[in-house]
Amino acid sequence: MTFLVRSLILFLLLYPCGAAIADDYPARPITVIVPFSAGGPGDVIARILGNAMSATLKQSIVIENVVGAGGTLGTNRVAKAAPDGYTLLLMHVGQATAPALYAKLPFDPVGDFAPIGLVTDVPMILVARPNYPAKDLGELITQIRKAGDKVTFGNVGLGSASQLCGLMFMSATDTKLTPIYYKGGGPALNDVIAGHIDVYCDPATGPTPYIQSNTIKGYAITSKTRVATLPEVPTSTESGVPEFDVTTWYGLYAPKGTPKPVIDHLVAALQAALRDPALISRFAELSMTPVESERATPEALEAFLKAEIGKWKRIIKAAGIDPQ
Repeated sequence: MTFLVRSLILFLLLYPCGAAIADDYPARPITVIVPFSAGGPGDVIARILGNAMSATLKQSIVIENVVGAGGTLGTNRVAKAAPDGYTLLLMHVGQATAPALYAKLPFDPVGDFAPIGLVTDVPMILVARPNYPAKDLGELITQIRKAGDKVTFGNVGLGSASQLCGLMFMSATDTKLTPIYYKGGGPALNDVIAGHIDVYCDPATGPTPYIQSNTIKGYAITSKTRVATLPEVPTSTESGVPEFDVTTWYGLYAPKGTPKPVIDHLVAALQAALRDPALISRFAELSMTPVESERATPEALEAFLKAEIGKWKRIIKAAGIDPQ
C-alpha cells in the first residue's frame, strides 16, 4: 500500500470524526488548566475569561489549578490531553521562557499546542510588606544595596513572571535579593501582606486591591504609563529605572491536533468575551485591558510566541542562567 493511499484512508477515517466533534461542540463542560495556584493572577484571569466565554459556548468552563515545576506540570497535562477542545491551557509568558530555562521539557511549547489567541498584557508591580521603611523606589534600591542579600524576594519558581521580573529588577538596579520560593502567586502575595517576606513583583492583577487599601506598598509599575486604578504608583521610568521594563502576557491554547472547526468556535468565543463590557470592566479594576481582536487569533499568538521565545533566550542567556 502506497503512502498516498494510506494517507487518504487515514484522512477518510479521521475527518468524519473531527466533523462530528465540531458539529455538537461543546457538548459538555470545558476545563481550562491554569498551571499555578488558585488566587494568583492567571487563576483570576481564567475565571473572568471563563465566565465570559461560557456565555457564547453555552457550556460551563471549569478552572483547574495544576501546580508545580514552574508551570510545566499543568502545561504538560494539556499537551498530552485529547485534542477535542475540552481541555485548554491559559498560560503566561512562561510558555516562551521555558525552552531557555529547562534542559529537558516534556513538551514543545510551539509544536504540541494549537494556539487560540492572546488574552491580555499585564504590567508588573513591585510591592513590599506594609511596614517596609522605604518611601519610594529610589530609597528601596538604596536600602537593598545596603542590606546586601538580606532582603527577601517572593518567587513563584523557574520561568514564572515573578522570577523574570526579579531578574530584570536586579539587573537594572545592580542589586542582589534572596529568593523565597512559592507554588503560586496567591501564597506569595499573602506572605507579603503578612510581612513574612520583604518584596515581591507580581502582575498587576494580584496586588491592585491591596495597594488601594494600603495593605501593602506599591513602588513601581512596569508599564509605559501609569494605570488608572493605581494613579499614585509611578512607572519604573518615572522612578529613574527605565531598564526595569517587563510585562507578562497570557494566551489560550488547545492541544495539537484539535480540529479546526473546534478552534474556530473557541476563537469566536474568546473574541466575544474580550468585547464583553463586564469583562472589560473587571479587567480594568485589576489594571488590565483585553488585547485587540486582531491579536486574539491563532496566527497572532503563534507569531508572538515564537518571537518571545527568541527574545527571552537572549535575556536569560545574558543573565548567566543555565537550563535546569
